[in-house]
Amino acid sequence: MSASATSRTAREITSQPDNWLRAREALDLYRDVLPRRGERVAVVGCGTSWFMAQAYAGLREGGGHGETDAWAASEFPYGRRYDRILAITRSGTTTEVLDLLTRVKGAAPVGVITAVAGTPVPQEADAAAVLDFADEESVVQTRFATTALALLRAHLEAEGALPAGVHPLEKAISDARRTVARELPPEVRTAGQLTFLGSGWTYGLALEAALKLREAAGAWTEAYPAMEYRHGPIGVTGPGRVVWIFGPTPPGLADDIARVGGVLVAGSEAGLPTGLDPLADLVLAQRLAVAQAEARGCDPDRPRNLTRSVVLGGGRA
Repeated sequence: MSASATSRTAREITSQPDNWLRAREALDLYRDVLPRRGERVAVVGCGTSWFMAQAYAGLREGGGHGETDAWAASEFPYGRRYDRILAITRSGTTTEVLDLLTRVKGAAPVGVITAVAGTPVPQEADAAAVLDFADEESVVQTRFATTALALLRAHLEAEGALPAGVHPLEKAISDARRTVARELPPEVRTAGQLTFLGSGWTYGLALEAALKLREAAGAWTEAYPAMEYRHGPIGVTGPGRVVWIFGPTPPGLADDIARVGGVLVAGSEAGLPTGLDPLADLVLAQRLAVAQAEARGCDPDRPRNLTRSVVLGGGRA
């Protein structure tokens, strides 16, 4: 049996479709945590949680639900006024998120999406959605982050509007069930460098895909908005290097990638049905992170230099 069949990280990746379905079915339990239509909202997090915040902000604004900013917790603009603040944190102990919520207490309603009840961050919030069924043993985040985004996406769908071209969550679940069983394309497994691209809400997914490859495998990965790729980043692309696009490929971009010798990967090019939901496509990128880690002799369950939660000196845990 291969290492990828037995690693914790691989098993948690495979469980994601069931977790997304469970989050959608439990939506009514968490409505007090989630933004109301028309509110001006700040969504905050660190690392993976920040990238999920960016994806959600794109979905929420694109669906006409209200102005939505996504901030790394350490960069939050305290002089701005928001109707609601929503924090995403798997552990509930991340120092920057805890410090932020302490500082804004009373200024606006605060909601938290976390995997662990009774931790310091949800105790500072007005309401918390505890997705303990999506918690992970792994250091590298996969299913908690995508389940949080699935919950937020299901809420927007239930409120009656998703951006044009965004599928119902049911399609993401169905597509993800296929991606957890698909063989990874060989040109992706052996890629010496990967650049991930996205547009709108899928730019957050591109950032997250690149982070997964760096965390698990120490791979050389980059991420950009799709239309920014021609403005310099195309310079790293060449034979044996991959450009992976979440969502639609901008006109002419496939030709530009081919011209410099790069390999284009998108839903259709990855041996999957055209129109693959980008959230399911992220599952494929997570699986690639495990595969590349193992190919490089790394243990995806014990990534180099990482811990499950970042608690800074002097921070409260």
